[in-house]
Amino acid sequence: MKILLFFSFVSVWLFGAFEAKIKPINKYIKQRMVERKSWHKGCPVSISDLRYIRVKHHNFYRGEKMGELIVHKDLADDVVNIFRELYEIGYPIRQMRLISDFMGNDWRSIEADNTSAFNCRKTSTKSGKWSKHAYGKAIDINPIENPFVSKVGRISHVESYKYKKRIHRNSTFKDRALLLKKDKVVKIFEKYGWKWGGDFTPYKDYQHFSK
Repeated sequence: MKILLFFSFVSVWLFGAFEAKIKPINKYIKQRMVERKSWHKGCPVSISDLRYIRVKHHNFYRGEKMGELIVHKDLADDVVNIFRELYEIGYPIRQMRLISDFMGNDWRSIEADNTSAFNCRKTSTKSGKWSKHAYGKAIDINPIENPFVSKVGRISHVESYKYKKRIHRNSTFKDRALLLKKDKVVKIFEKYGWKWGGDFTPYKDYQHFSK
């Protein structure tokens, strides 16, 4: 059963055991973003165009947890629907914290195997362009199990080397977190019009989904 409620611009989604809440960025979350360097003046998106989402997910420890994401307001409903479907298929997410908890440092977030979305940063390539993350229009999911692999096969994070060969080996949470083209997770994102970094060339960004 689905229930969607609105309270003072806050939407609350209840789908059986699944829960999610979408809120505008209040002064406390803004302060957290500014002080911890995930947003600053000059970013390509304003605070008012972003939304704060709390969403329930399965973790790696046979439990459930409420995670946090910040995304563009135009994609907030998309994100809730996607994570509802991920929850329903039992897809595990190690943790889901704001990039602010890592001082806006993408490296630290990846090292913690953290699933995140908005971060006002440039791309990791030499183009100097703003990343889709800087608009709140990208999500990196379980980045250790789904690493960025350069065109020459280089992986920056040591713990990710065991996942360079893209194949499911067993039914552990870590193995289930690994994403392949045929997997339900990729199909769910694609159903909502998101593109997967595993399809990129000449490099691969298996953690990355963007719209």
